[in-house]
Order: sequence, then C-alpha cells, then structure tokens
Amino acid sequence: MGNKIIFSAILVYGTLFLLATAEPGDDKKALLDFIGNISHSRNLNWDERTSACNSWIGVTCNHDRSRIIAILSLRSNGISGPFPSDLLKLGNLTGLYLQFNNFQGPLPLDFSVWKNLSVLNLSNNDFNGSIPSSISNLTHLTALDLANNSLSGDVPDLDIPTLQLLDLSNNNLTGVVPQTLVRFPSSAFSGNNVTLQSLPPPVLSPTAVPKKHSSKFSEPAILGIVIGSCAAAFVLIALLLIVTYRKKKDDESITGVSHKKEKSTKRTASEHQDENGRVIFFEGCNLVFDLEDLLRASAEVLGKGTFGTTYKAALEDSTTVAVKRLKEVIVGKRDFEQQMEVVGNIRHENVAPLRAYFYSKDEKLMVYDYYNQGSVSALLHAKRGEDRIPLDWGTRVKIAIGAAKGIAHILTKWWQACAWKHQGFKYFPQLRTIRLHL
Repeated sequence: MGNKIIFSAILVYGTLFLLATAEPGDDKKALLDFIGNISHSRNLNWDERTSACNSWIGVTCNHDRSRIIAILSLRSNGISGPFPSDLLKLGNLTGLYLQFNNFQGPLPLDFSVWKNLSVLNLSNNDFNGSIPSSISNLTHLTALDLANNSLSGDVPDLDIPTLQLLDLSNNNLTGVVPQTLVRFPSSAFSGNNVTLQSLPPPVLSPTAVPKKHSSKFSEPAILGIVIGSCAAAFVLIALLLIVTYRKKKDDESITGVSHKKEKSTKRTASEHQDENGRVIFFEGCNLVFDLEDLLRASAEVLGKGTFGTTYKAALEDSTTVAVKRLKEVIVGKRDFEQQMEVVGNIRHENVAPLRAYFYSKDEKLMVYDYYNQGSVSALLHAKRGEDRIPLDWGTRVKIAIGAAKGIAHILTKWWQACAWKHQGFKYFPQLRTIRLHL
C-alpha cells in the first residue's frame, strides 16, 4: 500500500513538473523559422536550447499549463522585409506588437487565423496596399494601430464592437470613413485624404452667438486660469482614485479568503520564474542594461511621490537615467505589462517618454531619460541669494501652459485606457513625468 502511494505521488509531481516546464513546440519552431529568415539590428537572444517562455526577449506565454505563446513584442528591432508569414502559425496570439521596424509590402490577407487577438500594433513601418477586410473577423480586438505606414485605398468597415482604440493616421487612405468608425476621434484618421461623416453643428440663435471681446487676458490671468485648470484635473483624478480604491477594497474583502487558498495551493515553477522578471525596453531606446546594472548604479533621490521615489541612476558605462521605483502598487504581471504598453507609446513634447520597465513580485521600476535642467521647484525656490534671477511672468506662463498641455495629453490617453481596460489603469496618470521646454 505504501509503495502505491509513493508511486502515485511521484507520478503526480512528475506530471506537474512536465506541465510547468513544457515548451510551446510548434510556436517555438515558427519563431525560429521567422528569425532565421529576417535581418534585425538587435540581438533577440532566441536560442532553441533555452526556454522561449522564460528567456526569449519579446515573448510572453500564457499563465495556464498549456504554455502557448500569447504575446509577441518585437518593437524597434530594425526588422526589415515583408510581413513574416511564419507569424501566421502563432494561432493563439492575443497581442502582436511590431511597431517601429522597417517592414514593407502588403499586410496578410487573412487575419482571422488570430481568432483571440486583442491588440494589433503595426504602426511606424512601411506597409503598403489596402487594409484587409478580414480584420473585421477579429471579434476580440480592442486596439488597432496602423498609423505611419503607406497604406492606401478605402477605410474598411470594421464593425468590431470590442474595438476601443483605433489609429489609422498618416497613411494614404481615401474615401469616406464608414459609419461604424465615426465614434473614434478625428485624429485617428488625420494625415489621410478621407471624409468624416458627422452630424451638422446645431444652429445658434442670435442671442446665443458669442460676442467678440477686443480686450485680451493679462499674463497673470492666463497663468491663473491654467493653474486652476490643472488643479481641477488633479482633484478629478483624486476622486476617481478614491472611488476605484474603495471598490477594490470591497472586492478584496469578499474574495480575500478564497484567493489566499488558491495562491497557496497553485504556485508552479513557471510562476516563480516569471516573478524574477527582466528589463523590457521600448521603441527608440538605445539603452542596454539589466536589473543588476540598476542595482549597482550610484543613486541620488530626485523626488518622492504618492506611488514611489524617483532616483537619478548613474550606470557603470556612464549612462545616466531616471528610475521611478513604485511602492504599494498592487497589480498582476499581465495588467502591469498592459499598462506599460499604453504608457510607453505616449509621445508628446511635454511628456517624458518611458524608455523601459521592470516587473517582479517585489520590485517594479520605470526608466526614463534623465534631464539635467532641474525642476520647476528648483527654478522657483533655488538660489535665494542676491545673484538669483527670478522667473519673469512670460517664463512662468510658458511653464504653466507646457504643463497643462502635457497633463491634457496624459488625461486623454488615460481616459482611452480606462475605456479599454476599465479599472485596470487606476495608477496611469501618476506614472507619467511632465517635461517642460524653457
């Protein structure tokens, strides 16, 4: 009897081990075929002897035991050539990110092979030809970005109820935007020769026509308006955070016990491996380092905020970056990566771009360029001596307007992200850094 129990235990644990370390064989072969047929400027470290799910850059597998490749992110790798047909073999993809490469030629005709795809980003390449109508078969698609290519022809009728984010700007599209897509902002179609269907503006009565005023606001008045608007925006954010925080607490109080039980009984070797994490870099980033490099870097505190502390980190290769170390941000790996995808794609002259991020169970980092011009606080309050030159009103107004533009852009992206993932982006506005030009 005892031998049977021991044998059964060995069989069970052996099966669990094999499942935890299983490799997506067909998907892995498709990626190796793909990388063998293209040229790229960065080393993707894809080695058939290593685990695709745990070691390959840009590859994320799902978290259940099937170990299939769910997300492929190859942004800014200098990949050139036609759309890789080998990727069509990855039938279980939920996210495909190929932006900021040098792909050319037409898009594949049949997108329906990716029946579970929710995010498709092929922006900033040189794809041409028409947009395939088969994209409308992606019934789970929530975000589609084909901006900054050379696509032509009519805008297809993409009747996808789940679609929340759309960007077709800066192509060669023509014709009339279909009625199913008029719900998206006009910026999604800018840079094309298309006609937007819209309702005529309401006719104003003579008494409702605003009168023109010859007088202009003074600079102090403009500054007051801008600062007041910024303050109102932050108050709104605070209220939203309070509401979402309370709802999260209510949900945790209901599901806390069952969650703890599941957590204690369903930990696998693959999950422990995922918790170790690695530094993920975004497009246009020429930095190369890992977590150990950041930990060895000499650090100087730049500021402290609600969700963490920002440091100036001087790496051993003389590179200097700004690192935001997040604290008390309770979010899963997949949700965190999805938030970083949105944050990392924000581009605005008054918003510092996110260059890289790191996620593990105990450490969450965001890496930005380091700007040595100082902060607004330093400009206003530093150098109190007689040789101090105070900021004039023109400079102060310029700072306020620049900050307002950056905040407005962040809030726009935040509202889109909230519409896309509902409450998963509650920390999003605080994860950005305003950059000012004087």
